[in-house]
Amino acid sequence: MEDFFKYTTKSNEDKNWGLYLNVAGCANILPDATYPPPGHPAEYSFNWENGRILHEFQINYITSGEGIFETKTGKYQVKEGSVIIVFPGMWHRYRPSIGGWKEHYVGFNGSFANHLFENEFFQGKNPVFHIGFNERLLQSFYELFNLVDMEKTGYQQICSGLVIYILSTIISIKKNENFKGKLIEQTIQKACLIIRGNTDKNMNMEKLALDLHIDYSIFRKIFKEYTGISPGQYHLSLRIRQAKDLLINTNLSIKEISYRLGFESIFYFSRVFKSKTGINPTEYKNGPSR
Repeated sequence: MEDFFKYTTKSNEDKNWGLYLNVAGCANILPDATYPPPGHPAEYSFNWENGRILHEFQINYITSGEGIFETKTGKYQVKEGSVIIVFPGMWHRYRPSIGGWKEHYVGFNGSFANHLFENEFFQGKNPVFHIGFNERLLQSFYELFNLVDMEKTGYQQICSGLVIYILSTIISIKKNENFKGKLIEQTIQKACLIIRGNTDKNMNMEKLALDLHIDYSIFRKIFKEYTGISPGQYHLSLRIRQAKDLLINTNLSIKEISYRLGFESIFYFSRVFKSKTGINPTEYKNGPSR
């Protein structure tokens, strides 16, 4: 894609959506070229000596070249495949090395954007993440640029979804770094399949770890890192999901559903169901929407 940038207009409806774009663009910075390129409004342009402070979030994906990014608290090397994330109010400056780089960026704001960055993944506010080349991520930027360029009705809402997808992809890539291509990933995936195949019964997770030839404490720790929840909670969440389906789509009694899913008693099933959903099985089955 050729160099492109555009500053967007926002309606109150766009702002009330919770995440809206301010700017989007890409640029191929040639060796020894002036940086940032001329032509940007004053609030975005900066010189190296003074740096700048933005009042928005920005994501900048560098797909070729290398350079440096600095904040008040640190200096970070930027290389091919790096993502730079700028937070509102953060003093910063960055530039490519003499060899130039290729950048793809989007600036955005909104109440939901603030909520997204409360995620613990961003709490350390590390501004540079190395994720390598990811075609899906790059394609999302290009789709976003096309939408911004055409500026059709509702494009802000579609673009907000793409920004969420871009952030989700970054998080997913970083979270999977510790597992990709390793035997432990296959072990956890096998454990997930076994658990999914046993939603109709109680499971002893220590025995599952033993069957998989892994120490239980290590298994539980790695499983939670991989899925976000413990093996026991993973199993329970699947059973509750299946219980919801049976409550809505069958004529089975609550007692029959409890028995089918291997709960030790209808009272225990009802207690667990309410703790996970906020209502008891009878209320869920007879809810106003059904």
